[in-house]
Amino acid sequence: MRKWVAGVAGLVVLVAVVAAFAWWWTDLRWRPHTLSHNEAQIQAMLDRSGWVSPGLSKTKVLWMVSYRSCPDCIRFEEEEFPRLHKAGVDTRVIMAPRPHGTTPAERSTIAALWTGRSWKLYDDWTHTPIEGSAAWDAPGVPPADADPAKLKLVSGAHDWVEQMRPLLKDNDVELRYPTLIWRDAQGRLRGCACEKRETYRFVRQELGIPNA
Repeated sequence: MRKWVAGVAGLVVLVAVVAAFAWWWTDLRWRPHTLSHNEAQIQAMLDRSGWVSPGLSKTKVLWMVSYRSCPDCIRFEEEEFPRLHKAGVDTRVIMAPRPHGTTPAERSTIAALWTGRSWKLYDDWTHTPIEGSAAWDAPGVPPADADPAKLKLVSGAHDWVEQMRPLLKDNDVELRYPTLIWRDAQGRLRGCACEKRETYRFVRQELGIPNA
């Protein structure tokens, strides 16, 4: 009898462990985090960054930290930006230099975005092929490499990422690309390293967009 009870108890524990793991695997690990630590500093850094946006809202905002050739950023923009814009969410994109080096055209464009904040320039850039004969050559954009002030903007964009990284880490968010930050209906600053599609539904939900 005791062996039977012990066997049943062991089975119950095993089922509970498996269920808990399944919940974590399919749901919990994709959920965003509340950025309660360093919140004021994170918000101040977002506000002073060189973000660009279509100017749809001053209150319903989603920040995205990105770089041009980031495949997960490109996928999020292609799949989610139209839905976000339709719902009136202002997508504020903070373009950083590529982690493994940039081209002169990229440096010039990043400098121009951080000063002029032109959504059209950003849109033109991101809708131009990354490689090949039709790749982006920054038409009409003043070159940055010959201008120390513009190069300082590019290094400043890199420094911004490195300064933001530990602030997010204190909230269990690893700064990857894309990193998304927004405020939910309760006004809490929320964020995630949203590299996978599994994270998208939580972003939509907290921004009041149906997951249809």
